[in-house]
Amino acid sequence: MSSVKVRIAPSPTGYLHVGTARAALFNYLFARHNGGKFVVRIEDTDTRRSKPELIEPILDALRWLKLDWDEEIVYQSRRSELYGRYVDEFVKTGRAYYCFCTPEELVAEREQARAEKRNPAYSRKCLSLSEDEVQARLKAGEKAAIRVRIPEGETSYDDIVSGHLTKQNTELEDFIVARSDGSATYNFAVVVDDHEMGISHVLRGNDHITNTFKQVHIYNAFGWTPPVFGHVPLILRPDKRKVSKRLGDKDVGEYRNEGILPGAMVNYLSLLGWSPKSDREIYTLEELVGLFDETHINASNAIFDEEKLLAFNKTHIQMMTDHDLAVLAAPLLVEAGLTTKYWLETRWEYLRAVVSLFKDRLTRVSEIVERSGYFFAFDYTYDEKAETKSFPPEAADLLTDLAGRFAALTSFTVESAEQALTALAEEREIKKAKLIHPARLAVSGMPVGPGLYEMLVTLSQPVVVERMKKAAAYIRNKQ
Repeated sequence: MSSVKVRIAPSPTGYLHVGTARAALFNYLFARHNGGKFVVRIEDTDTRRSKPELIEPILDALRWLKLDWDEEIVYQSRRSELYGRYVDEFVKTGRAYYCFCTPEELVAEREQARAEKRNPAYSRKCLSLSEDEVQARLKAGEKAAIRVRIPEGETSYDDIVSGHLTKQNTELEDFIVARSDGSATYNFAVVVDDHEMGISHVLRGNDHITNTFKQVHIYNAFGWTPPVFGHVPLILRPDKRKVSKRLGDKDVGEYRNEGILPGAMVNYLSLLGWSPKSDREIYTLEELVGLFDETHINASNAIFDEEKLLAFNKTHIQMMTDHDLAVLAAPLLVEAGLTTKYWLETRWEYLRAVVSLFKDRLTRVSEIVERSGYFFAFDYTYDEKAETKSFPPEAADLLTDLAGRFAALTSFTVESAEQALTALAEEREIKKAKLIHPARLAVSGMPVGPGLYEMLVTLSQPVVVERMKKAAAYIRNKQ
């Protein structure tokens, strides 16, 4: 399918949520798999709700996910003249008519229909106006919207996901394509844009199915061939409601700030409503491009499980090189005030060694700050609960003795540090845990962490010796 061209069309009425991000991902994978184009259109014609300042965060989120687009971005707000020309042409097709009903009249009409338990669709009373009456009212300066005249019969189209879909036209009211101020409505602008941009396939959420039935009538009126439609399943919350900012659900940017990797997010989103038909779960973006088959999109809605996302994130962190993880960790450590950019740049191998210790323990990149802070700054405060257990009075002498043995080592390695600790435990006829727990707390202030000996060697011999001596002094001062 060399002529494939798809689009993602976010509206800047909010940030990029995971549902739109997943739609963007499916479009991107479909385009790249078929050697086609993936483009972005900003649907910002709703001046009341659109916020221009949200456009760049939306684009940043797409960039973060590595969903690079082709061609220049299209902004609907800059195409009103184009829509106006097509509205004029649409009226000439004979498939539209002027509607002079005021908003108040339409509200009253709908309320009466509901009271009488009738379909609240528009009554089509303006369709009976004669051409002379229409022209006279327009010349008199009356404002009129333009509605589609839905024909009798039924509307059908073939959907990539749901197959052949049909709706009786009695279920579709004569919807408005241009407001009384001349501005085009969503359904009309979308059809014009997709036609003008040469969009071959439209992959979007299945909450747009009703819109598609409407849009088919606009395509037919103009004599245009509609794109191929595919309505992907929605992403739902665990409570089965649609993911929504109004319900407090996070946008993509929030997950980024919380330490989620773009590869993990892409991997997880790709499996919400689509299957590669294999037992594997972990894929890179490049692998997904090679595997993506639109016929494997599931029609059932998918549940967004943040715990599952974190599991994917943990695996993707483990897949990173120490260097790449260090690149992500460095600015977080600087921002937390634990170190400086210059200090890290001059001690890059040290940073790589530190992140290597924690790589298998992280579920979020941001956790590196809390877990590894003592490698960069240490205020000699200790976890209170651990202190009660690991710093009994006798621990002072043990730490002093162990610090002396560490200081005497000519080569401070994992093997030599372990041998020194083991020898001391044997001489004192105590379990090694009596030394291991105080030593860990003394040098890190924390009861848990990476392997003790690897941690000691990474901190370095002088730092370890100094911290153990100060911990011993701290214990004695408390007695």
